[in-house]
Amino acid sequence: MPVAVVVGMQWGDEGKGKIIDLLSEEADVIARYAGGHNAGHTIVFDGNQHILHLIPSGIFHPGKLCIIGNGVVIDPAALAHEMDLLKKAGINLDERLVISDRANIILPYHGTFDKGRENSNNFEKIGTTGRGIGPSYADKIARSGIRVCDYRNESYLRKKLESNYQEKNSIFKDLYGKELPSCESMFEDLMGYQETILKYIGDTHVLLRNEIEQKKKVLCEGAQGTMLDVDHGTYPFVTSSNSTSGGASTGLGIPPTQISRVVGVIKAYTTRVGEGPFPTELHDEDGEKLRKEGHEFGSTTGRPRRCGWFDAVVARYAIRLNGIDSMAITKLDVLDRF
Repeated sequence: MPVAVVVGMQWGDEGKGKIIDLLSEEADVIARYAGGHNAGHTIVFDGNQHILHLIPSGIFHPGKLCIIGNGVVIDPAALAHEMDLLKKAGINLDERLVISDRANIILPYHGTFDKGRENSNNFEKIGTTGRGIGPSYADKIARSGIRVCDYRNESYLRKKLESNYQEKNSIFKDLYGKELPSCESMFEDLMGYQETILKYIGDTHVLLRNEIEQKKKVLCEGAQGTMLDVDHGTYPFVTSSNSTSGGASTGLGIPPTQISRVVGVIKAYTTRVGEGPFPTELHDEDGEKLRKEGHEFGSTTGRPRRCGWFDAVVARYAIRLNGIDSMAITKLDVLDRF
């Protein structure tokens, strides 16, 4: 391996979780590099199904180091909930989970703006999960985001939140005629997770560099899929991060020259959640049968997925764009029933 990237080749939901779980057995480090808790990877451990939204799938393999990179946006409540579920399942996180101190935080007003925009008649619907992913990335690009490292300085975090809140509340009132919940309530909510998260944060770029220098095998875990990439997907019906293989470099701080393998995961047919173009979509009984036989409902939202036949043009585009040198094809068995 030394450094391998696993990337979805369609619009997400290709079955990356299972492939990452298998490849994790030969890796030393598994690192998530993009997205937020809008992605869901399904893993079966000890006969029980687990859906991970933020923590890398390799956490179920003892002795593996798992990293949440700087390219991920983190909802503290969602992360704390996931950590609690894993601990209850008997998974030890201590000295095995490291969260980048440069990762940006999703705040309550991000979700409020996300839902407000999606439900407004003034904006085109994207089909977002409404979890604040896009607005959080927007703040990151605008250089006004609050990062995990800000938990280290409570007074600075409060000052930064108050400054952001004034602007956000003013915009929200102008757009929707309502006020956001109080800044103090948001601060208290944020600080409620300080101790839980501080225990696990670190400089993941340096950590990964050291691991690679020691010839450790690193597996970079992608989220969503190629056609949802903010730059190369079906814009504007995309996610808000780089879900292609290049996102592993920026989302983890790994030089492109150190990536030695790119594994593409592709479904034997095609699915999509949310709005946007879908050339091979089926609107007939075959589409309904694919959904039923393939259990095509979102692991994060539970929404029914749009279904269609395999798209070779999309597959070729993903191979060229990501530099894919090996592929894993999932759900071939579903087509046996046609």
